[in-house]
Amino acid sequence: VVATVMSNLGFVNAMRDAGVAVRQTAVGDRYVLEEMNAHHYSLGGEQSGHVIMRDHATTGDGILTALHVLEQMTLTGRSLADLASVMTRFPQVLVNVPGVDKTRTDDEALLAAVAAEEAALGDTGRVLLRASGTEPLVRVMVEAATEQVAGDVADRLAKVVRERLALS
Repeated sequence: VVATVMSNLGFVNAMRDAGVAVRQTAVGDRYVLEEMNAHHYSLGGEQSGHVIMRDHATTGDGILTALHVLEQMTLTGRSLADLASVMTRFPQVLVNVPGVDKTRTDDEALLAAVAAEEAALGDTGRVLLRASGTEPLVRVMVEAATEQVAGDVADRLAKVVRERLALS
C-alpha cells in the first residue's frame, strides 16, 4: 500500500500487523500515484480520504472507494465499524508555524529537539516536521498515544521552530 507521510500511525501499524508493507511518499496524490506506477502497486491514498485503486482509476474516486467498501461489507457480513476496528487511530495534532524561514528546517538545534521528542515517544508516536509546499509556514505534526501528549510535544516543537527559524 502506498500512503503519504501524513497517514495515521494507526494505519501503518494495522497494515504491519496484517503483513502489508506501507511505502510512504510526500503529501499529494501525484506522489502516491508516481510510487504506485513505479512499483506496480494497485492501492494507495492519502489521509484526506483520496484513495487510488490503480486497476480502476488513476485518481482518488470517492464513489469507487465507497462501492468497494460496501462490497466488502456485503461479502463478509461485517459492519463498517467492525471492518474499521482493525485500526486504532492515534491522536494527531498539527500546529502550523507562520512567520518563519521554511527553507531552514535542517537547523541542527531544531533537528536535535525533534530527535529528542521522537526518542521520548518511542514506538508510541512520531513527529513530522515539514515546510508547507503551498504556504509560508512550517508544519509540526505529532502523533502519540493520547491527544494531551501529542499536543504537548507539538507545542514544544512549535516553540523551537519559532525561536530557531524566526525571520530576521
